[in-house]
Amino acid sequence: MPRFQTDRTRFARIRARLETVDFARPWQRWIYEFLLFGLKQAWACLFGGLMLALLVGTYLFYPLDAALARYDFLTLAALAIQIAMLAFRLETLGEAKVILAFHVVGTIMELFKTANGSWIYPESSLLRIGDVPLFSGFMYAAVGSYIARIWRIFDFRFSHYPSHWASYGLATAIYVNFFAHHWLADIRWLLFGITAMLFWRCRVFFRPWKVRRRMPLLFGWLLVALFIWFAENLGTFARAWTYPGQQDGWEMVSFAKLGSWYLLMIISFVLVALVNRAEKPEQS
Repeated sequence: MPRFQTDRTRFARIRARLETVDFARPWQRWIYEFLLFGLKQAWACLFGGLMLALLVGTYLFYPLDAALARYDFLTLAALAIQIAMLAFRLETLGEAKVILAFHVVGTIMELFKTANGSWIYPESSLLRIGDVPLFSGFMYAAVGSYIARIWRIFDFRFSHYPSHWASYGLATAIYVNFFAHHWLADIRWLLFGITAMLFWRCRVFFRPWKVRRRMPLLFGWLLVALFIWFAENLGTFARAWTYPGQQDGWEMVSFAKLGSWYLLMIISFVLVALVNRAEKPEQS
């Protein structure tokens, strides 16, 4: 399948100009590459960052007596952000399709998990399916948006990427286990082991500026999962959703949730790989 095109968004032109800058001194180049890396990461996080700002902002400032429920406002605001990103060419159509897939996959999981008491949405709303307000699907979509955008912005390439069918099977097993562990044994440690076996040698090559850098893909997933865990703490602080232990007052999300987010990262990555082929780095 074709890779996402790198010349279809407005940021692509800005990025191209920034990448033509050069400096004489090595320390200047290091600082500039570090700053450019941060800018690209921030741009890739645009959808997720806006969603997180909405969660915290509405918790602090949204009127309690507003005619429109807070959750419904969040749903409409998230939809408006998505439409605006497409209209202003801040996101490609291919990326939007990936985000829609994340929305569907996430909403199905939300319906099941809330029905089994894993977490709750404490506020009322009209735009919901069962106990799940529709804005929740956009939180999963934010993860998909980040991976799809960062893949394109940093022009990901991979060495020793496992068989696609093996990665599809792993992602399917992880998704099924999120449901099945309520009745059967939780096999997440087995899934962690299989993940390590499949991706231990895999390296992701990315281009912050002029030179391709690389890191173990397993470590990259851990960094993103840790970032999501921090974001989840902000989301629960803002009472967007609550875990059973948080109903009488906020407390930090269990660090054990980091493992769940790590496994979710694998599902997310494989979904993006369905439309954005994992290519090898250039021979040069």
